[in-house]
Amino acid sequence: MMHTHSLRLRSALAVGVSALALSALSAPAFAQDNTTVIEELVVTAQKKEESIQDVPIAVSAFSQDSLQKQKIDGGPNLVLAIPNVNFSKGNFTGYNFQIRGVGSKLVAGSGDAGTGIHLNNAPLTANNLFETEFYDVERVEVLRGPQGTLYGRNATGGVVNLITNKPVDRFEANARVELGNYGGQKFRGMINVPVGDMLAVRVAGSALKRDGYGKNIVTGNDVDDRDLYGVRATVAFTPNDDFKATLMYDRFHEDDHRSRIGKQYCTKDTGPANVAGVNYSTAFGGLIGQVQRGLFSVGCQETSLYSAGVLGTVNSQGTLGGLFGALTGLQTGDAYAGKMQTPDVRDMESTFDPIYQASTDIWELNLDWNVTDSLKLTSLTSYSKNDLFTRQDYNRYTPTAGFNTTPNPVNAFGAALAAAGLNYNTLYGALFPGGVVSDGQNGKQNRFTTSDISSSKSKQWTQELRLQSSFDGPINFNVGAIYVDFKADDGDYYVMFNTGTAYYQVNNLLGVGNPNCTSGAGCVPVDQGATPNRSGRNYYDSYAPYHLKSKALFGEVYYQMTDTFKWTLGLRYTDDDKKVETHPVALGVALKAGEAAGPLPVVNQGVQFKETTGRFGFDWKPELSFTDDTLVYGFYSRGYKAGGVNPPCTNGGGVVCGPATFEPEFVNSIEFGMKNTLLDGSLVLNGSIFHYDYKGYQVSKIVNRASTNENIDAKIKGVELESIWSPIRPLRFNAAIGWLDTEIANGSSIDTFNRTQGDPNLIVVKSSAASNCVVSKATAATALTISNATNNPFALLGLCSGAFGAASDGVAVNLKGKELPNAPHWTTSFGAQYTFDFGNGWDAVLRGDYYRQSKTFSRIYNSNADRIDGWQNVNLTLTVANQDKGWILEGFVKNATDEEAITDTYLTDDSSGLYRNAFFSEPRTYGMAVTKRW
Repeated sequence: MMHTHSLRLRSALAVGVSALALSALSAPAFAQDNTTVIEELVVTAQKKEESIQDVPIAVSAFSQDSLQKQKIDGGPNLVLAIPNVNFSKGNFTGYNFQIRGVGSKLVAGSGDAGTGIHLNNAPLTANNLFETEFYDVERVEVLRGPQGTLYGRNATGGVVNLITNKPVDRFEANARVELGNYGGQKFRGMINVPVGDMLAVRVAGSALKRDGYGKNIVTGNDVDDRDLYGVRATVAFTPNDDFKATLMYDRFHEDDHRSRIGKQYCTKDTGPANVAGVNYSTAFGGLIGQVQRGLFSVGCQETSLYSAGVLGTVNSQGTLGGLFGALTGLQTGDAYAGKMQTPDVRDMESTFDPIYQASTDIWELNLDWNVTDSLKLTSLTSYSKNDLFTRQDYNRYTPTAGFNTTPNPVNAFGAALAAAGLNYNTLYGALFPGGVVSDGQNGKQNRFTTSDISSSKSKQWTQELRLQSSFDGPINFNVGAIYVDFKADDGDYYVMFNTGTAYYQVNNLLGVGNPNCTSGAGCVPVDQGATPNRSGRNYYDSYAPYHLKSKALFGEVYYQMTDTFKWTLGLRYTDDDKKVETHPVALGVALKAGEAAGPLPVVNQGVQFKETTGRFGFDWKPELSFTDDTLVYGFYSRGYKAGGVNPPCTNGGGVVCGPATFEPEFVNSIEFGMKNTLLDGSLVLNGSIFHYDYKGYQVSKIVNRASTNENIDAKIKGVELESIWSPIRPLRFNAAIGWLDTEIANGSSIDTFNRTQGDPNLIVVKSSAASNCVVSKATAATALTISNATNNPFALLGLCSGAFGAASDGVAVNLKGKELPNAPHWTTSFGAQYTFDFGNGWDAVLRGDYYRQSKTFSRIYNSNADRIDGWQNVNLTLTVANQDKGWILEGFVKNATDEEAITDTYLTDDSSGLYRNAFFSEPRTYGMAVTKRW
């Protein structure tokens, strides 16, 4: 048997298995010689250097060279090469990197990710892995399955570990320039300089600038462009063979018009034509009936993402902003009546261009000391700072109808003021001349305008210590301890709408005599700053500083029972202490006597979880006649992810909030795997099967403008196959198949997108907070009759408070048997490359990669509206190189078929109109690059 180990990681071993590769295994074997042997990657998945074929874990690894050839430029592209992995961006600058159905489907500042992100083994709670580019990396490792006995933070899904190149004791450098469509300009470079015999310095950087994938048809400017850079400096100090210190500084910076949220999907809901046979009022020329019908609209219908008309617009009457517009008389009917969005999913119609600003600074100090010939002590210290600010138009399309220059006669103020001898028309004209609302955050606008801001600032310090043995005897160990201190103490999610500001201006003028008051009892403070500062209560502000302190002891003991059979026992004890300074949402809350403007008083909430987890199993290297090398392994693992604190929700108006906290989740995993090297080293064939008992799966939904995280149980099972085959020297195939079956075991939940579940006797209606509740049609008909008789459409707002009869959140959905979201049954990838040798040191590598995943669902309810179609991706590269002279020329096409794939959706709140934000794969890109190495 022949092996070639390479610390330079010249090939990626685990990049996929497809049906084509498997069928090829049955073909007659080709003659083999040394040149067809597949190089084995050396990885550190178990915190020691070993061949990937000797690691009893399902792990995929990629060198810088393989990342480049497969066009895996950053974290999102990893999905194209790993079985049973799914990826999508999320609604609040986050993401969901999901492995085997386990990821991050929760929304909470105190929530943890299901997949742990590490940089050089140091955990990063807040990170830019899925924004930055991979550059000057030694390798990227992706471990599948629960982790914790060898890694600093718990992970129920798996771990992504980015290993950067370290300084070496020789001079080397490279520079790479890439030009592509969309005006793409990309630069990568590195220089490594030894300083004497003990010191070496390595500096690397990457920069990307390109035009936008879409247009803002209001401003005419590009949107979703990129302007970002990363730089990394590493110093290595090696005074002797037994000690090495590595200090690294890594910076990421972005300032562009990245679109944080995707295209809005909405099939407009105009409301029912009547309510149980009772018609809407025809008084005031039907204006009362128009408001009444709007209060029975949910904004957007529950329709398929692929149905006709799904790129419509929300019925603004079914939103909180629309309700304020009706109450003040600013808006008559639906602000977006008759409007359809531009069909290009990359384009938007935004009042202003998106703002995306992010920066991250990371410092890491790694100390390795060989205490004896058999004991190695490692200290890993890391500190990171993250700063993020994003701002966008909330709906990303403009109204068809502006504000009224004189108020709609059907409003909440006219009759009361008339009874007091006042004229609302006069007051309205003074406050909103020509129908223009002066709103500090949205500017002076004569149309319905909303925007939002998602921002955060955080810092983290970690200290990890590990002691590892390499005794000659049968027993060895790898044990460690870690302390994590993470603070997210400055960040907000704002939603700003000018109709809300207008409503509070009217109330303030009538109540305290100053529409833009900032102090005094009864005043609803109005923030006039362009960027909100938490002083106003005229906008929605979710503000909850978070502090995590986590301590853990972890490690593994290995018993080499025979030369070929080893037992592993891993244990971990974790103490997670989470504190959240919860500020209840202050929207519309008037000041009390002596109270200062700003957030409401903090309600401190804390949770603490202490858990013992671990794994136990074996790996065996039998000598088989039909393989060159075989590893068989089997493990039971128990993974843990901490619970947390739910954001504050406002009870009332028929809305029932969820629990104040959510519980941890656990994955009890049983996995068996086999890794094989065959045909004199020219074929690698690996496979695994697994079964998860998933307890407390954390999933969120939006209730009354707050994320409520729920816990449910599920079962997961799956199979994974990975292979590389080199039948002749210049030809190589790699492929991967993942099959996944997920099933929710029990539980029920109310689907806010379909609260009645088709019950013909029930109907959905708006509350005074513009949330939705469910009442019987008979109750709603009674309320509508009274509303008609009194010419008061706003009387219907009493339905959710129970003024006319029983009201509820809706009909719960039985979740048993539903699939977990973002867990496709099949993920398949296949790659092939051929090397042409031109002589004189020149060669060319032609490579193609194909990926496909089957359909999936965006939510646990598995409705037709949740279904996401399967999609595919094709990447092509041609690399011409002369390694001796250091020249590399590349041409590439990514997403060659220009697939416009939806990767996930996010359903918003009732008060926003239940629209969905859809997230997409990137369009087709192509370009050329030149690299020079020294």
